[in-house]
Amino acid sequence: MPDTTIASAPRGLDHLVIGVRDLDAAGAFYESLGFTVGARNRHPWGTENRIVQFAGSFLELLTIGDAAAIAPPAARVFSFGSFMQDALARGEGLSMLVLESSDAKADAIAFKAAGIGDYEPFFFERQARRPDGSEVRVAFSLAFAADPLAPECGFFVCQQHEPQNFWNPAFQQHPNGASALTSAIIVTDSPAAHREFLSAFAGFPEVLEGNADLVLDLPRGRIDVLDPDAAQAIYHVEPDTTPARFLGFCVAVPDLDAVTKRLEAAGVPFAHGEERIVVPAQAALGCVIAFEQA
Repeated sequence: MPDTTIASAPRGLDHLVIGVRDLDAAGAFYESLGFTVGARNRHPWGTENRIVQFAGSFLELLTIGDAAAIAPPAARVFSFGSFMQDALARGEGLSMLVLESSDAKADAIAFKAAGIGDYEPFFFERQARRPDGSEVRVAFSLAFAADPLAPECGFFVCQQHEPQNFWNPAFQQHPNGASALTSAIIVTDSPAAHREFLSAFAGFPEVLEGNADLVLDLPRGRIDVLDPDAAQAIYHVEPDTTPARFLGFCVAVPDLDAVTKRLEAAGVPFAHGEERIVVPAQAALGCVIAFEQA
């Protein structure tokens, strides 16, 4: 059993990494859904991204920009670029779940003590562009974890060192009204098998149990762990669950009818339920996108 005595407080959603093959085409698609999408950024390890930002969380659309710059995996070193390269070789879609961190070094120690990761913390910085075109420094420390029962899913926490330069209310205004990233969705034949890992990774938040499903109630958002029947009933999909996979995410919007009209105008297929609108993975670059009533 994991050692809960060294765990930090529960961790909220920070961001989701969504692998795409054509970054600009993905940005244009998300803009057609009514999201504000940031400019292209480049990482020193060969990946490039564009960001959809909310207050305190974001979506990271990510592609391989320079395969030659990707470092191979090594002992106690998580190769972000290599992981994403492998993920994209399998297909586009949500690849990594990232939670917030106030101290990535301490979280790495906690992950090792809990038996869910033994990786060196990773620091990096880059330049970001403000709405007025000026550049500012952003910097991050990351601590990685791994669930052996979910090898296709990436997990890490992210500590912001220059939060005042990263978060920007101008980037958080979306034509579709989206105000928050509310859920990351995992589908697996056995939700209970992942409870111990996810609880330790998320800092031991409250876990709500359904018939066979789990919901980890985080300080910001939630992690929904569904079996195939629940995934089909809620999100109208029949996912391949061997092994466990990320299905997609939910965002909060104030008006589902307005979202419906936007999707119809953009020619984007969707399913409309009582509580949410769902854009299927096959229409959304391999990642289910659900709009929930705020």
